[in-house]
Amino acid sequence: MMKEVYEFLKACGTYYLATVEGDQPRVRPFGTVAIFEGKLYIQTGKVKPVSKQLQENPKAEICAFNGNAWIRVAGKLIRDDRYEAKKYMLDQYPSLQAMYSAEDDNTEVLYFEDATATIASFGGAPKVINF
Repeated sequence: MMKEVYEFLKACGTYYLATVEGDQPRVRPFGTVAIFEGKLYIQTGKVKPVSKQLQENPKAEICAFNGNAWIRVAGKLIRDDRYEAKKYMLDQYPSLQAMYSAEDDNTEVLYFEDATATIASFGGAPKVINF
């Protein structure tokens, strides 16, 4: 269930987003995650290289570790330019409102499409969640 994926990522606080730039993988820490209209969203800025990478190739993967288990979420990240989606994300993270606004041309929210989450640990079988 997607809610379990959201709760895992939220509890970790930081996750790492991997994208591709040409033939070079790129990984960086992220912290924003929300469920809006039944989809799992993240947030960034359109001026950042990660935004350009995702527009050229929307395939991405995130990974987080909580000390006992880890999660990987792979899928396509699709831009949602609607004011409502941006406002919802920024309402979840008030500290971002100093840098971003739902009305600006920089705030970017993206949702996972055709995603597979795998939760694993050193003991037991991995749990796979498709959404």
